[in-house]
Amino acid sequence: MRIGVLTGGGDCPGLNAVIRAVVRKGVSVYGHEFVGFRDGWRGPLEGDTMPLDIQAVRGILPRGGTILGSSRTNPMKIEGGVDRIKDNLASGGVDALIAIGGEDTLGVARQLSDRGVRVVGVPKTIDNDLAGTDYTFGFDTAVNIAMEAIDRLHTTAESHHRALICEVMGRHAGWIALHAGMAGGANVILIPEKPFDIDKVCEYVESRFRTRYSPIIVVAEGAHPIEGQMAVQTGELDAFGHVRLGGIGEVLAKEIEKRTGKEARTTVLGHIQRGGTPTAFDRVLATRFGLQAIDAVHDGAFGTMVALRGTEIVRVGLDEATAELKTVPVSRYEEAEVFFG
Repeated sequence: MRIGVLTGGGDCPGLNAVIRAVVRKGVSVYGHEFVGFRDGWRGPLEGDTMPLDIQAVRGILPRGGTILGSSRTNPMKIEGGVDRIKDNLASGGVDALIAIGGEDTLGVARQLSDRGVRVVGVPKTIDNDLAGTDYTFGFDTAVNIAMEAIDRLHTTAESHHRALICEVMGRHAGWIALHAGMAGGANVILIPEKPFDIDKVCEYVESRFRTRYSPIIVVAEGAHPIEGQMAVQTGELDAFGHVRLGGIGEVLAKEIEKRTGKEARTTVLGHIQRGGTPTAFDRVLATRFGLQAIDAVHDGAFGTMVALRGTEIVRVGLDEATAELKTVPVSRYEEAEVFFG
């Protein structure tokens, strides 16, 4: 078989590990041939490819990002996009696709599968918000990067007696904020799943100062206040209709200073969470996903996504994987609330 591979959406550590595993096993065990599509769904949409053989994947295991490039191209918003992809796959002799991505990339994969394209999905997102899998690769690395930043913020907060706010990624799901905040000993964690009360946040801040320690607040970019309390600005939409977020940390800092009289500063981690070398956990998980993805293609199990359930890699339908986002349950947030203030 001639198999296409693409990486879509936001980049994250571990993408190259998947590509490497797919190609290494696909060539050496099954004798398949591979072609890489550049920049997510733009590649098959425009027929933009690159060679993808064992030589091309040597040495890429520890590298962040993706050798294939990525984009947020949405072929479903382009007139004739599906037909263009099908035509380019046919003219390139591509028998099947392995799509590595998150909710948006795999949502396109599901729609293409419904239209007859033979595709297998691999779950990638630092947000860990894909249903059907216990963990996505990229999440562990992002959490560890955020945790290290929080550790460093503690010392400078104590030195200057400031409230420090760490804004992390998380549009609809607060998994990074929850895990990094708990691991880093944050005094308040704010997530999109639970609108926050700014008065209560300020109470936690003042309570922390009374103990002669400085508060650390971890906030997901998609966190928002109870309606009517504060105005949070949002930006333009991307190709998948998502508002570009950012700025909640600065809004919080101004409100805390105004309401408590304490100095507050914000650190926005942003794309730092996406970059750099993957953790051991993410390298192993991504490699296992890649090995199982090529097995699924070889077995003809199209329309599925490989997923982690417990310690085993299983196959789930793309419909199940993209039906809804996996958000932080109330019980998990209540565990963290014990340490607030």
